[in-house]
Amino acid sequence: MKKLLLSLTITLLIFSGCKTRKYHRNNKQIEKEASKANANFKDYTTLSYIAAFKGVAIEEMNTYGVPASITLAQGIIESGSGNSSLAKFANNHFGIKCTSEWKGKAYYKDDDKSNDCFRVYKDARESYKDHSEFLKRKRYSALFELDKNDYVNWAKGLKQAGYATNPRYPEMLINLIEKYQLHQYDQPESEPEKIRREDRVFTEINANIPKETKKFQPVAQPPSKQIINTTEPNYTVEKGDTLYNIAKRFNMTVDELKALNNLNDEGIKIGQKLVVVK
Repeated sequence: MKKLLLSLTITLLIFSGCKTRKYHRNNKQIEKEASKANANFKDYTTLSYIAAFKGVAIEEMNTYGVPASITLAQGIIESGSGNSSLAKFANNHFGIKCTSEWKGKAYYKDDDKSNDCFRVYKDARESYKDHSEFLKRKRYSALFELDKNDYVNWAKGLKQAGYATNPRYPEMLINLIEKYQLHQYDQPESEPEKIRREDRVFTEINANIPKETKKFQPVAQPPSKQIINTTEPNYTVEKGDTLYNIAKRFNMTVDELKALNNLNDEGIKIGQKLVVVK
């Protein structure tokens, strides 16, 4: 029994190490692409962060009703005013994780568990828009009945709905909003405007409810399995090889093998070069 447990432990450690190396390669490629795209990037101050993203926060407020001040304050907290590795390399300003519906690239970092999967966005604006989508769920629905300039009750309501575990989260948001006068970006709406907005948003929330478990449940990897490979091919397909038997031989899943080699469902050919984890 002890030998079996030791063997299982060693196998798990090897598998874990392979996954960690794979995620590391993936992150390095994401970071390389981000550094190339943002060659002139300079760290934000909180004031420059507000100036950069107040516009998209106001757009999202006018569309869905989340106060711009709340969105900006959350962005400041979650992204370290845009200077966290997740914000700089993945354009992810709200710490939104991969889910079963996410088809984009992934960035891996330790959070609730080792190598948690986070979404990679093409730009910060896309992250802000996805933040609004994330809030359009049953658990936050009561908040959309608030006025879109009621940042105090939005802050309290987010905590009550389970957005954050920190008991001081509402206080943190409100303090930031008032320190930097973020409420100046909040705008009132007339009663007819409020009714129209609520009708539109609640229609979308109700449509989401049957899919919420799938849509918002974090996963270890998005279904697209977009693990970016930076390793040279180290296996040549031979006669009789299949994706299944190659994956089994190298202690991989078929999905992992396909992901590392950008394979579709058309199969493989004799002589084809593949990357395998040895």
